[in-house]
Amino acid sequence: MKYEEVVLGRRSIRAFQQKPVPRSVLEEVIELATRAPSSMNTQPWHLHVLSGEPLDRIRAENTERMLGGVPPSKESRGIGTYEGEHRDRQVEIAVQLFKAMGIARDDKNKRQDWILRGFRQFDAPVSIVVTYDRVLQEGDIAQFDCGALVNGLVNAAWSRGLGCVVNSQGIMHSPVVREHAGIPEDQVIMICVAMGYPDEEFPANAVVSKRRPVNEVATFVGFADDPLKEAGQ
Repeated sequence: MKYEEVVLGRRSIRAFQQKPVPRSVLEEVIELATRAPSSMNTQPWHLHVLSGEPLDRIRAENTERMLGGVPPSKESRGIGTYEGEHRDRQVEIAVQLFKAMGIARDDKNKRQDWILRGFRQFDAPVSIVVTYDRVLQEGDIAQFDCGALVNGLVNAAWSRGLGCVVNSQGIMHSPVVREHAGIPEDQVIMICVAMGYPDEEFPANAVVSKRRPVNEVATFVGFADDPLKEAGQ
């Protein structure tokens, strides 16, 4: 696949075939992802690749705690509260997904089921838990570097026929993840990526989230072909 085909074709996948992903394919994906840039080539990340019984235990305990009302115990900072245009975009993608899945606004049972899918990491056959070295926790760059790695991870996976969704619900109870994944205490649990072969029959998997246009995202300064300069403004 060409780069443009990967980037423009990739979308978040929220249901997967219950088909094992070969370790050799995962190693290819990870090798590509670790070409991501990092501050001064520090490469602060670690990837804990989970499948089978350990992942099932994490799913079960994560869901049990959520249903039992146990407060979240994530190690990474949360998103805070989205307001204004950020909230609008959050609602927009939720509306797209719920429409695709036929989930009505007042259907509490279906909405609850959707939330639980997130805590189960969407029943993906593979979960990659991304951590970074705790000695770097006081700064922001290690987290930024992990974001670059995750971007590489989901795109590399797509190029190999795999789908992903970046998922914070799956690590909502970090002690559970740490125990069953065997994550050392000197690493901070940042995020997880659910991965597997997409279930093409699942309606939400066809949803393509909208993106802001370039002229809304980027400000160009000092360019000779600036339309404002050409207009004499």
